[in-house]
Amino acid sequence: MSFVERWEWIDSKEKRLSLKRQCEVLELPRSSWYYQPVPLSQEDVILMNLIDEQYTKLPFYGSRRIVVSLRHLGYAVNRKRIQRLMQEMGIQGIAPGPNTSQRHTEQIIYPYLLRGLTIESPNHVWSADITYIRLLNGFVYLVAIIDWFSRYVLSFRLSNSLETVFCREALDEALKRGTPDIFNTDQGCQFTSADFTGDLQKRNIRISMDGRGRALDNIFVERLWRSVKYDCEQSVERFLCH
Repeated sequence: MSFVERWEWIDSKEKRLSLKRQCEVLELPRSSWYYQPVPLSQEDVILMNLIDEQYTKLPFYGSRRIVVSLRHLGYAVNRKRIQRLMQEMGIQGIAPGPNTSQRHTEQIIYPYLLRGLTIESPNHVWSADITYIRLLNGFVYLVAIIDWFSRYVLSFRLSNSLETVFCREALDEALKRGTPDIFNTDQGCQFTSADFTGDLQKRNIRISMDGRGRALDNIFVERLWRSVKYDCEQSVERFLCH
């Protein structure tokens, strides 16, 4: 189970097991039960929105270039702060570099299967991705699953964290509509987790993953994000606020 799923199992009213013992059984630090997350400052939210705008236009921009862009806009920011906010948003420049991302050593990375492939029919190839969505007073993460042949969005979910749970919920909903031959994602930990890939393997779905730093390997979802953030921005804001 994910951290959030295990955390939700803790019952402070349970008298047979102390909180300490419950945390030990669930392999959670006891401090996680008492921890109260510190909300982002309004300035951080503004910066994240500006980073999102710049990154959507120029996804090859890393933290250094974004720092320069923000300074030109009059924001006195340093690279460490921008790196922290980009990590919070789950994004990084697509240009490959040494040791740019870390994954769990037990998670398997699958080869990219779509190079030169002709998409012949619906349910031939599905793909999924996560993006950052701006709100009036904060942000959420959006995961969507799309059919490559029809460009149809099969399912989506919103979350205020990057836990695997909301990705699996979107996958469960999409699989009610059919079963693809190939499912393509990036190498994010949500998609390389044993829980997510296991759901695909149970249905004998071939797993494909983008090369590291190759955003264009999942081009149709990238186009969807561009439409969501530019062409339909006002409609999306009204939808999410409801």
